[in-house]
Amino acid sequence: MNVEVTPLPGIGTRQDFVIRAGRRIGVITYRDGKFELIVSQEGDPDACASSIPLTPDEASALAGLLGAPQLVAHLGNQHRDVTGVDTRQIPVVPGSVFDGRTLGETALRTKTGASIVAVVRAGNVHASPRPDFVFAGGDLVVVVGTAEGLEAATDILASG
Repeated sequence: MNVEVTPLPGIGTRQDFVIRAGRRIGVITYRDGKFELIVSQEGDPDACASSIPLTPDEASALAGLLGAPQLVAHLGNQHRDVTGVDTRQIPVVPGSVFDGRTLGETALRTKTGASIVAVVRAGNVHASPRPDFVFAGGDLVVVVGTAEGLEAATDILASG
């Protein structure tokens, strides 16, 4: 996908691309931190048909909604041809042992050989979380490892 980046002097930047239907979809990132989702008119990629102002939190949530499933699918596809390596999404149940505790406290990699590669929280992807990352109930933990490692990781996150 070819994403075009256009500087908008005094305003910010415009990043957009052409979809299969011929329209352009993009985001204007303003210097003050706000965002605007834009869609061009059908048949005229330079004319705006719709624009939706977004706060930074709204833009982050939208990016997560669009990116989280893609991340998990991408990881699964990357490991599809690697024998013995799988990807699993493991939920952190609200009120469970690791709700409010850090990734490091799980000792997951040491105990299972599996690796936490991302945590999806409220549509936001936290890639390569550090040991001090604090889990919250409702998080979806993306783990890569062997079948045995993933089973053990699931047990650890479920019961401690």
